[in-house]
This record gives sequence, C-alpha cells and structure tokens, in this order.
Amino acid sequence: MRKRPIATNDPHIRALARIVGEEAILYRKEDLIAYDCDGFTVHRHLPKAVVFPNSTEEVAAVVKYCHEHELPFLARGAGTGLSGGAIPLNGEVIISLTRMKRLLHVDLENRRAVVEPGFVNLKLTNSIAHRGYYYAPDPSSQYCCTIGGNVAENAGGAHCLKYGVTTNHILGLEVVLPDGEVIEIGGNGVPDPPGYDLLGLLTGSEGTLGIVTKITVRLLKNPEAKQTVLAYFDEVEDASQTVSDIISAGIVPAALEMMDQTAIEAVEAAAFPVGHPKDIAALLLIEVDGISAGISEQIDDILTICRRHHVREVKVAESEEERARWWANRKTGFGAMGAISPDYLVQDGVIPRSRLPEVLREIANISRKYGLRIANIFHAGDGNLHPLVLFDASQPGETERALAAGSECLKACAAVGGSITGEHGVGLEKKEEMRFIFSDEEILAQTAIRDVFNPKNLLNAGKLFPTPGRCVETKQVSSTVK
Repeated sequence: MRKRPIATNDPHIRALARIVGEEAILYRKEDLIAYDCDGFTVHRHLPKAVVFPNSTEEVAAVVKYCHEHELPFLARGAGTGLSGGAIPLNGEVIISLTRMKRLLHVDLENRRAVVEPGFVNLKLTNSIAHRGYYYAPDPSSQYCCTIGGNVAENAGGAHCLKYGVTTNHILGLEVVLPDGEVIEIGGNGVPDPPGYDLLGLLTGSEGTLGIVTKITVRLLKNPEAKQTVLAYFDEVEDASQTVSDIISAGIVPAALEMMDQTAIEAVEAAAFPVGHPKDIAALLLIEVDGISAGISEQIDDILTICRRHHVREVKVAESEEERARWWANRKTGFGAMGAISPDYLVQDGVIPRSRLPEVLREIANISRKYGLRIANIFHAGDGNLHPLVLFDASQPGETERALAAGSECLKACAAVGGSITGEHGVGLEKKEEMRFIFSDEEILAQTAIRDVFNPKNLLNAGKLFPTPGRCVETKQVSSTVK
C-alpha cells in the first residue's frame, strides 16, 4: 500500500492512523468501494475506514479505541465469505487481517501449528506437505480463504465427511475481545479440558464475540493411500440412493460429492473441463483414503453399489494427475456458474442423507416456481447442500426472486429436520431464516451470550440473529419487574 498523507480532518481517522500508520489505513470513497461487500454481493455498504494492523497489539489498540469512542467495527479476512458476514452495515471500521499472515510455529512431533488469521488455508498444507503432513479442512476457496475466516465461519469442505469441520481441528485461539482485552483459550492440546468449551463457542461465532489473532491448529499425517472414483448417473434418485448405501455399508469416504446436470454444464464450460457427458443427470466424486491395506476392497464395494443403482459409467482415477483434474473441476464449481449465468446466489442447507431425493425434488419445484435455474453441487456424504440460484441482476425483479427462491430452499431443508447452514455461516444473508430452526426464546438465549462478550454490540452488529419477537422482549422485561 502506497503511503499518502492523511487528507482529512476526521479525528477518528487520524487517531486510527496513529495506531497502524498512515500507510495502513484507507478512508477515501474510491478506496473503500472494494470493501463494501464480501462474497455475498446482493447488499453493499461502505465502511468508515479500513485499517491493516500488523500485530495483535495493533488490533487490540484499534478495538480499544473503537470501543471507547463507540465506533462500530468488524474483522475481515480475504472477503470470500458467502453470507455477508463482513459487510459493514453500520459504517464500521473494518479491521483487515490480511497483513497478519505468518506461519508462526510448526510442531510436527505434537502435530500442531500456530498461524496468524490472515494465513491462507491451502498455504498451510503446502508448507508442510514435503514433511508428510497436511491441514484437513478444505473449503472450495482454500487457495485464497484465510484460516481466521475459516474459524469465524467454522468452515467445512469436501473432506469434512471423514475429518470434520474447522472446529475439529482448532486447539487454541488468541482473541481480542470487543473492549480490546486480549485472551488466550486452549493451545496446550488437552483433549477435553474442564470448564466451559470456549474454543467451541468462539469457533463459528461469525466475528460477533471477538477477533481472532492467533490460531493453533491440528495437523494430520498424510494417508498411506487414496483412490478416487467418478460415477455418472441418468437419474438423480439413483445417485442419491448410492450415497446412502455407501454410508450404510460401513464405508466412510474421505469425500463424497455430487453435481447435477446444471452444475456439470457450468464446470465443463469453465477453467478445468474433464469431459463429463452433457446428458447425465448427476455425478458422484468419491474418495477413500487410509492405510494401503483395505483400500482396494473399499473401492470394489463402492463400484458394486454404484452398479446396483444403474450407474451409466464408473471409473477409478488411474493417476494422481487424473485425480487432481477431477478435483480441480469440482473445486471451481461455484465460480464456474459465471460461465452460464451473469449472477448467482449460493445457499448452504443441511439435510439427513436419506432425504436427498425428496429435497432435491422440492428444489426443482422451487426452480420452476420462480422461473430461475438452480444448480446443485454439494457435499452429499454429510447432506450439506449448496443450491446455486442463477439469475440476472440487471433484469428487474430477478434479484428479489432469487432471494425468495434461496430462502425457500432453506425452508425445505429445515422442514425435514435439517439446518439453514452447514459451513457458510448465517451472517446477514440468512439471519431471518434462523426462525426456521429456532424459536424466539432460543434466539434470545443466544443473543444473551453475545451480550456477555459484546455488550455494546459494536462488533459486527446486525449479523447472525434476527431481532426476537416483541412478545419475548415483553416477557423478558416483565419477568424482571417485582
């Protein structure tokens, strides 16, 4: 960032510049436009300023200043979040953590590493792969998303079916609380320490309870072997039943992904085509890993199950290069939608695996109802759906129809006992849909926890929770009157 003298009389801008340096603050409108949204682009709001601290001490000083002067603020990583969690609704001071991007410590003997929040997810695995280790959580955006952002959203990924989401790989956090106090949670590797699970509470809190400045993560040893299967189906129901039967057979793949025909059209039109047939209804990408002994037997069982459900073609990757091409094709799924649609809205619902055919049929009905194409590309093994609603924002009313269609997709997930998010978070986008799965009383209980950490509600206000109903507020007030 090029140093420019501060050309404003705003005392807050000048004070923040003294904390982080004049070269580490943006406040002109033309500079702030790039920070008016994250990966959820439907809503845009300009921040008051963006600061780029280099250390925990600078983050704490900025937060303390904002707290004392009642300036709303929020943290931001790479801006790849898909639910609007980093959108500055209230003219916040954005604390960008992208300069805090160091790998601080690697301890392979105890299988852990310490990183700053701006450290890119995939870079961690690349840094230790030559020593036989890797970091398991692998969001599709892992080549650019940051581990701090993954902690905020409790990000998942294709391989979370077997290995779990981010919270399963976090051993410790350093956190700046909303008043500027710095605390450390965990970090010593004790598997089940006594007391409240503050690590679990902070991971996935979407930047509403504190700002993470250091992260201790769990590292895994590279598996001895892995094999990947690609299966093509003429009916979505056959592919869905194959998913359930694989799990029912006692096989837990490292990953079990599905794409429908619209999603396949997109990935084949984008950067990494692999030659998927254009007329198939769905494909499954299935990967198993572990010790070498037994891998071939699992693959044989998977092939048998696929054939039992009328698979058109099923094949095993013959080389690492072929496997990598299949995965590159899958990982570009969201961005590939730009090849077939001017705009898209990605949703993130969760359902029981056994309800896949039913919910996918309902999503098809929603697509017809709103006259918008919906592509499905998702983590089928754990029932984490990603309906992508395709629309054209330049056409009057299409954005509103896309939002309504997305909301109905989430309602369909909730109706079968599922959830409105599995890994993308609630943020701004889905906060009203929280009512699909929580009562007003339950929402009030959760906001009470937020208020313990963030009593002034200056940190990332207006995210994650809807305002509880008036009856609950009245009940709460009246119960305190004696």
